[in-house]
Amino acid sequence: MPRIAGVDVPAEKVTWVALTAIHGIGKTSALVICKEAQIDPNGRMRDLSEDDVGHIATILDRSFVIEGALRRQMLQNIARLRDIGSYRGLRHRRGLPVRGQRTRTNARTRKGPRKTVAGKKGVKELH
Repeated sequence: MPRIAGVDVPAEKVTWVALTAIHGIGKTSALVICKEAQIDPNGRMRDLSEDDVGHIATILDRSFVIEGALRRQMLQNIARLRDIGSYRGLRHRRGLPVRGQRTRTNARTRKGPRKTVAGKKGVKELH
């Protein structure tokens, strides 16, 4: 398994797919990296030379925020929203959807498992 930017990249996969194993690199970014490094994106990762892998690592260091730095940046952005008391920050703090989705139904991923509240079983009227 080649190691790029501190991440074990799967050797058996196609180059552009293997690059997407790096946090912060998607399909578009992976294809841009392959083009810039002059590597066939449809070739296998195991077929790349050490120079090719080094060239990819150089491009990643120079042009992209990836892995730990990206995770840290995301956490700092969320912390900033919380600190300034913005609406988005409050939604993050409460664990609710941030981007305007409905919460009356759905939103289970953000809200977690249902918390069942015992309701009235039926009110008996006295005559």
